[in-house]
Amino acid sequence: MRFSLCLCTAVFLLFADGRTASAQGNLVAQVRQALSEGDLARADSLVSFYQRLNGYTPEVIEAFSWLGRAELSAGQIDRALDNAEQTRQLVGNQLKTRKLDSDPHLALALGAALEVEAQILTERKQRTEAVSLLQTAIRTYQGTSVVGRLRKNLNLLTLTGKPAPALQMTNFLFPAVVPAGAQKVRLLFFWAHWCSDCKAEAPIIARIATDLEPKGLTVIGPTMLYGYTRAGQDAIPEDERPYIRQIFQQYYAMIPNMAVPVSSVNFETFGASTTPTLVVVDRQGIVRLYHPGRMAESELRAVIEPLLPRVTTR
Repeated sequence: MRFSLCLCTAVFLLFADGRTASAQGNLVAQVRQALSEGDLARADSLVSFYQRLNGYTPEVIEAFSWLGRAELSAGQIDRALDNAEQTRQLVGNQLKTRKLDSDPHLALALGAALEVEAQILTERKQRTEAVSLLQTAIRTYQGTSVVGRLRKNLNLLTLTGKPAPALQMTNFLFPAVVPAGAQKVRLLFFWAHWCSDCKAEAPIIARIATDLEPKGLTVIGPTMLYGYTRAGQDAIPEDERPYIRQIFQQYYAMIPNMAVPVSSVNFETFGASTTPTLVVVDRQGIVRLYHPGRMAESELRAVIEPLLPRVTTR
């Protein structure tokens, strides 16, 4: 496998700045920190050193996949593709004796590798191949945690301009009237109770909804149960739902008339592995925007407002 620095260099870098990769559970955080500081060389050395000490554990495989993402961002396309292919091979070796979701590092590494490979194919004008790669992976790993992430990447390539998938609208956080889809522009705001970016986006959604709901906009805010509450404390659904209601009242109640369906199926269908995910659907049910992550108010309004019914004046 490809690592850029020799062991002696890795040891010097690790201990010269007071960091060590020998503690299980710290490697991914250290690699991500190094990458956030733009230090790809140090991140590479961390992974190399840890691998020499511990072998190709699930954690080192995930950390290795982070190098591929950084290489892609840095425009090192060939190295990023090599990393993605190696990551997939390393995960495949692990899956000979265990299931993908037996260790969260494995699913994260595999999802990252497939994401990088699909993005590279797209950049190289091989969109059909990228779509085929993701579709095949979704079929192969159906029923695992990686599917939502794969579907997100597939939706980024294929969903805009196509009919929106149906939402599961049977279980709501609060009693709700199911919004009528016909003749309404819909803004889907996928959020999670733990998501700081969702909370930051909520005032933007609230202003847009307050202004544009009278003109024909409906906001729907799908969420789901994650199995924990504050500080990652494990929780059964009977305890998590009241906690989510509390979070909603604190951060999201400002959004007028937003129905909140609770379903993991919605998140998988729309590939909402990133929160928030914003989806705009026009009055004919066609997706006009699919956007994982936060979005500026001006940009979101620029998508929604042209879709609203025109008011004629005499």
